[in-house]
Amino acid sequence: MEENLEEQIVPVEENNKKKKKEKDTHFLVGFLSGMLVTLVIAGAIWGFFNGYKYIRNYKAIKEVEAMDATVVTGNRELVNQKLITKLGTMESVADRYFYDDYSTDDIEEAIYQGFVDGLHDKYAKYYSTEELKKLQEDSGGYYCGIGAYVSYDEDLDYCVIAGTMDGAPAEEAGLREGDIIYMLDGVDTQGMELSDVVAMIKGDEGTVVHMSLVRDSELIEVDVKRAKVDTISVSHEMLEDNIGYIAISEFDGNTADQFTEALALLKNDGARGIIIDLRGNLGGNLDAVCQMCRDILPEGLIVYTEDKYGRRQEYTCDGSNELELPLAVLVNAYSASASEIMTGAIKDYGKGTIIGTKTYGKGIVQKVISLSDGSAFKLTVSRYFTPSGVCIHGEGIDPDIEVELDVDAYYDKGEDNQLQAAIDEIHRKWETAK
Repeated sequence: MEENLEEQIVPVEENNKKKKKEKDTHFLVGFLSGMLVTLVIAGAIWGFFNGYKYIRNYKAIKEVEAMDATVVTGNRELVNQKLITKLGTMESVADRYFYDDYSTDDIEEAIYQGFVDGLHDKYAKYYSTEELKKLQEDSGGYYCGIGAYVSYDEDLDYCVIAGTMDGAPAEEAGLREGDIIYMLDGVDTQGMELSDVVAMIKGDEGTVVHMSLVRDSELIEVDVKRAKVDTISVSHEMLEDNIGYIAISEFDGNTADQFTEALALLKNDGARGIIIDLRGNLGGNLDAVCQMCRDILPEGLIVYTEDKYGRRQEYTCDGSNELELPLAVLVNAYSASASEIMTGAIKDYGKGTIIGTKTYGKGIVQKVISLSDGSAFKLTVSRYFTPSGVCIHGEGIDPDIEVELDVDAYYDKGEDNQLQAAIDEIHRKWETAK
């Protein structure tokens, strides 16, 4: 019995050892398998997010490259999983606790606008599909508004009237250059973006905007009825002694053709000198002003731009249409951007005398970039330099002859002492040429 028992005991101990070994082996295999599965899942998640990130970045980069083949990308990883998760959490919180209904479309548009606001570029703006369409319509020859040019005054932190169009509601209502736009329909405009103020002034034809203006420390209340305003940006006439006068209110897509026509008509009518009036002209299209400068300048640079990577783009003139008549250019504190491109080039080449007061000092270029869904956003993309290499941003251009406008005489008597100074300068040039 003992032998049999002994013989039976030994196999039992070995069997227990074997089972323990098998159990340990199964545990190790299970542990390793679990780790492997975890790694596979983690790898899949990592691959998904990185694949998603790659696809998103690839699409974004290709979309931008389609607009600018020379773009240099620098992904800051703003749209990452943290942002997506946080937005998702905020949406869940709003769904659960917000007491009112809300529009996801409105939230989405606000997110895009928030991105643009975060650039801290006062000229940047997001355009929804509807806003972009309206922008294109406004630059197509007409818009509904009051016919006033509006500029932003950094010192005041308010927008001001930079000028009015002939015969437009703003002129008929008595608005003047320099009027501070204090309130619109009872809303204080201090600190508001220029584009937002302009949007408040514009509206449907026949509606009224109530404007609270500050002029010479006096508050003026006026109702201005909106109307369809034709954007004829160039006007001309022949002054005394066959001096041709051309006023350019802005640089739109059709301004260059209007300018070329006006200059040709004045020359054909026997103009012996030319005055170009850029007062109150806030700028506009870069290509338009360059095309117009080609009717004035000698061969050489008109202007050049440099972007954040130092890439330089030059705009030149072949000199084939160089103006051979005495020239004077009128400017003021509201002559900005494209107006300063023309003024700076004329001054650098000595082609004309600059008369008036120092210009605004906007030496940067904006670009409206369309997106695939029909929206767009505008942002500053480069600085520009005059032919001599001067960037006037924040500095402005000093006139050759400084003449302050006699505001009282201008509005009360219709006398323009700055224009008279330009006429006198053309006469002086004639005398000097004898």
